[in-house]
Amino acid sequence: MDRHQDWAVIICLVGGGQEIHTGEAGIGAWLEAIQRHFTHWRMFISSRLTDSEYAAGNALQLVRQSQNTFFDDALHLAVSMRSFRAENVSNFVKAMLDCEQERASQLLAQIAGKYPVVITRNLQAAKQWIRHQARGSERYGLVASSKAMRLKPYAIDIRVSVDPVHYFLNGAEDTRSSLYLEDAATEFQVQGLELDWVCVNWDADFRWQGGKWGYHDFRGAVGVMFPTPKTRFI
Repeated sequence: MDRHQDWAVIICLVGGGQEIHTGEAGIGAWLEAIQRHFTHWRMFISSRLTDSEYAAGNALQLVRQSQNTFFDDALHLAVSMRSFRAENVSNFVKAMLDCEQERASQLLAQIAGKYPVVITRNLQAAKQWIRHQARGSERYGLVASSKAMRLKPYAIDIRVSVDPVHYFLNGAEDTRSSLYLEDAATEFQVQGLELDWVCVNWDADFRWQGGKWGYHDFRGAVGVMFPTPKTRFI
């Protein structure tokens, strides 16, 4: 844009929670680059970047000091196209991750009719339920965190490489298919791809402790889970 002799506009749509791996940067990297190299640009950004999932951090504080930075509520895209029939799904997830228990409970009640969320400790019951919910060509499958090392006793080993092609395209008779409900895909293998019904296998790497979420990584001796730096996914 800076090469134009006249004027130009760039519109960037940047979601939160994109920095899910080592070396990946989120919207903070955009803000830092503009502040470092293009301070003469006028920047119009959402006032909601202060929310925790955007991880804008210090970069947001830097751009606030610029006279060429303008904040506007109207620039925040609040409705996810992935849940257009239940727009409060993202709000429910955010409230849950932010430990806002009362708000999360209210939002869950609002989405329950169109977006059922159930919980069980019985994996076979979960598989049976999800198969019963799917209609026609709707696709279902198992997913788990890439840190969910202690699901092995339940025959879910996230170290097994899942091929997204077979997982998302093959039929229910193929053991590599999501429909077979045998292999669980991680957040890296399902990026940009969709399942209509999801069986989330929750491990001890993400646990509720003392009124807040605890983040852990399994390393070393059997049964040892170490706290890890906070990472947010929505």
